[in-house]
Amino acid sequence: MMERFIFILIGLIVGAAITFFIIRSMAPKMMLVESESKYSFEETLQRLQQAIDQKGWKTPAVHDLQATLAKFDYDVRKVKVMAVCQPDIAQKILSRDDERIASSLMPCRISVYEKSDGKVYVSRLNSIKMGSLFGGVIEEAMDIAGHQSEMIIQTVVKDKKA
Repeated sequence: MMERFIFILIGLIVGAAITFFIIRSMAPKMMLVESESKYSFEETLQRLQQAIDQKGWKTPAVHDLQATLAKFDYDVRKVKVMAVCQPDIAQKILSRDDERIASSLMPCRISVYEKSDGKVYVSRLNSIKMGSLFGGVIEEAMDIAGHQSEMIIQTVVKDKKA
């Protein structure tokens, strides 16, 4: 009887450890999405801004991380982060006290950067999956924002089949 209990306990511990390592290795790939752009760095930014404007979204800020780090004597490749917002969606979260916890995820961020291979990439948080962790109003708002921002981003990225 005791041997069986120990065997079951070891099985649970091993199973939990394997599950932990699988989740730990897959989580970054599930929560962050990277796509190669079809365009140059500047053209990617311009086309994204056009798509953002056409969709009725706003761009309250664009953070030039290359310039920011240069102020501290670091030399990094081009990277700009666009803070984008759809006010109608944002107010669904920000108008409710219990949902304001998600404000740290707002506004949506779209990062455009150049890698050492010379190619330009666009990355973003997988808002749809992230929202599903919260449920309720946050999930609904992040689902809408996620689908709309993906439509914006798809205007500049290469087709996954290519």
